[in-house]
Amino acid sequence: MLSPGVLLGNRYRLDERIASGGMGDVWRGTDQVLGRTVAVKSLLPALLDEPGFAERFRGEARTMATINHPGVVDVYDFGNDQQIAFLVMEYVEGDALSATLNRVGRLTPARTMALMAQAADALHAAHEKGIVHRDVKPGNLLVRPNGTLVLTDFGIARSDLVGQLTAAGSVLGTASYISPEQATGGVATPASDVYALGVVAYQCLAGRRPFEGDNPLEIAMRHVREAPRPLPADIPPQVRAVVERALAKDPAARWPSAAALAGVARQLKLALSQQARAAGQASPVSAAPSSPAAPAAPAARAQVRPPTAVARPPAAAPQQSRPPVAPRATAAPQRPTAVAPAAPPRPPAAQAGYPRGAAPVPPPAAARPMAYAPQPAPRRSRPGMVFVAILLAVLVLICSGVISYSLRKGTQSGALAPQTVTSGALRHDGRDDPAEWSYRRQVRPGLGSGETTTSEGRQTR
Repeated sequence: MLSPGVLLGNRYRLDERIASGGMGDVWRGTDQVLGRTVAVKSLLPALLDEPGFAERFRGEARTMATINHPGVVDVYDFGNDQQIAFLVMEYVEGDALSATLNRVGRLTPARTMALMAQAADALHAAHEKGIVHRDVKPGNLLVRPNGTLVLTDFGIARSDLVGQLTAAGSVLGTASYISPEQATGGVATPASDVYALGVVAYQCLAGRRPFEGDNPLEIAMRHVREAPRPLPADIPPQVRAVVERALAKDPAARWPSAAALAGVARQLKLALSQQARAAGQASPVSAAPSSPAAPAAPAARAQVRPPTAVARPPAAAPQQSRPPVAPRATAAPQRPTAVAPAAPPRPPAAQAGYPRGAAPVPPPAAARPMAYAPQPAPRRSRPGMVFVAILLAVLVLICSGVISYSLRKGTQSGALAPQTVTSGALRHDGRDDPAEWSYRRQVRPGLGSGETTTSEGRQTR
């Protein structure tokens, strides 16, 4: 009898029993060599008494270990200790699909197709290795917290004793997902796993199994003879067709492979997700107006959708509503007798354009003039710019006049200045002066005429 704390193979310590099945119990254990958490499945001692069971179990365990797929649980080790055969597998954090169904009852079609696509991919990876699960059911489908699915607990022991076990819930659960060919004694094939996965999909969509009975034999015979009950009316026709084909009595009429089923389920999941997104985008628009009139939510949605689709045109509504007010204002003589009715016309105009509230409407109308207020500013600055330009032109003219005047004055003063030329020493008779007395001549321009006056003289020492 196994209990927490038992050490198997001098390596794996059993910590907690997490599940029980027709072939044995599943424990959460610890690999003391690698220091990691593992799942240890202990087989019932009665199975070891069958001739050739241990060899066949070990061979198929080795084959399972060759499957490298994220949707298939990894097999780490196999051993036999104290007349107890055990299988060490990957420990998956998550809940079994059976626990989820017991908690919520049904799943949405999109969620169901997503899980079926993952499970079918995992089955296809096993089928390519020549392994048939033979025990596909919600209890063997573990869902991680991130939504990914892992296929566990392969029925690798092809033993007649497994069908004779009457443990509570073990055979009953297996009979509820058994294929017609298995129920009649035929050999399980990949098509049998496709049928069992169809039963799982049916249970996810309907919240119940397609066949119920008082005992496993009655349930198995119903899989052979009867047609499943119709799915609920809210299931989309495409999803209904996928499940019905997987539940065909004839294996040849089912999906040709698990990969084909996975591809179709994945396409349907994408299509349903797009429809849900489209509905999600429309729901906030219809949900907002339902708050003021909660009792008449359907009617409120139908009335509010047209204004939301034409959200911009109502901005012009206040402008159209103002002209009708002017004629009433012209009727000034009636103000003493009907002063109160003059005010109410404006609220109905606001309610016609904005049924969800007229208070927020005036601010946009008042904000528009403010947006055009800065535009006149450039016009006012143009005269100032012209004045500055004229002032600069006047300054340039003044500066040019001053400069030209100063140039003229300098030219005249230079022209009137006498020019003195000092020549060499000459005598009065024009010959050379041996005494080398200097001789000076001055030329002065005349005033008001082009004549010049010349004066000559000798410079004495």
